[in-house]
Amino acid sequence: MTNIRITEVFTQAMPVLEKLEEAGFEAYFVGGCVRDLLLERPIHDVDIATSAYPEEVKETFAKSIDTGIQHGTVTVLYGGSSYEITTFRTESGYQDFRRPDKVTFVQNLDEDLKRRDFTINALAMNRQGEIIDLFDGLGDLKRRVIKAVGVAEDRFHEDALRMMRAVRFMSQLSFSLEEKTRQAIINNHELLSKISVERIREEFVKLALGKDSRQAFKDFLATGLSEECPGLAGKKDQLSVFTDLKAGPDDEAVFWSLIAVLINLPADKISPFMRAWKNSNAMNQQVRQIVVAFDLLSRGEESDFDLFEIGQENLEAALKLAGLLGKPLSSQVLLDRYNRLPIKAAGELAIDGQWLIKEGIKPSPELGQLLRKALEGVVSGQVENNQAAIAEFLAI
Repeated sequence: MTNIRITEVFTQAMPVLEKLEEAGFEAYFVGGCVRDLLLERPIHDVDIATSAYPEEVKETFAKSIDTGIQHGTVTVLYGGSSYEITTFRTESGYQDFRRPDKVTFVQNLDEDLKRRDFTINALAMNRQGEIIDLFDGLGDLKRRVIKAVGVAEDRFHEDALRMMRAVRFMSQLSFSLEEKTRQAIINNHELLSKISVERIREEFVKLALGKDSRQAFKDFLATGLSEECPGLAGKKDQLSVFTDLKAGPDDEAVFWSLIAVLINLPADKISPFMRAWKNSNAMNQQVRQIVVAFDLLSRGEESDFDLFEIGQENLEAALKLAGLLGKPLSSQVLLDRYNRLPIKAAGELAIDGQWLIKEGIKPSPELGQLLRKALEGVVSGQVENNQAAIAEFLAI
């Protein structure tokens, strides 16, 4: 065991451990919060493991919520904060390669730590600040490696999503994969197909936006994980460009746009691809708009009205995408052109459909055509944005 300086988030939670111990139970901080404390990374909440059974936890604290009581987790409200407290447990029988068929509560911290995914996440800390390290997680933190607890093949058969978590942690922590863990992913990557796309997407996006995404992406491809992902099978060569970028993406929509461009998705195939990944309709639409804008800007054929239709957010995203791909677009020139547009939104046009009706235009396709003509005229600088000038321009 080793000692570490305890930070504020742990100090605030210390009374929870004290209360459990006063009631006769063992209690420890466990998992990612301990890892991040040792790595001096930001910590937003802490996880607590205890020898107390869920009902005993509820009896110890006045306020609690049964957030996952069947798996031993109770959320306790204490001192103005909420804390997830989970009973020491073992797990067995993973028929769906994700969730255990059976959870057994135990009284031993060692047994609880054995079920965890990676050595750096199998660390515990007591309220004296002593670190309990059964699997040399501290050594792996120093060596900056992601290593499975025990037999890697067993850990991935228990939960196939752990393979994606491995490369995600590589990206977020700038760690490398321990060789036996890497080989186990290569041997078992097909199991990822058993996992819901939503869970895979969550890890994939975290990987992409991590500080060392390019190296992690290289292992995402090399281990075969990409072959089990929607729309990416057989695309290793195209996707390998990601690993050679000068920088990784820092925005989710830009990331998906980058993937779409790398695998040469035509505009009409972007939405089906995004839907296959279970992305939101809003994200689907934004990515399609960014890719279309990027293609247009890359050809250098954009008019002022094109810039108007692209809009500032998508223009900036398309320019980010171009920067990632090393495309020599004149970003500042394009942004300056956009900023000089007379109006930035259709709602700023001096006329609308009601005004045209008052001027004698009946509701019809012609009305929509006149509105668009007015909008194009104002944006392109052919006519000033006032009702009199637009009326003359439209000859009504």
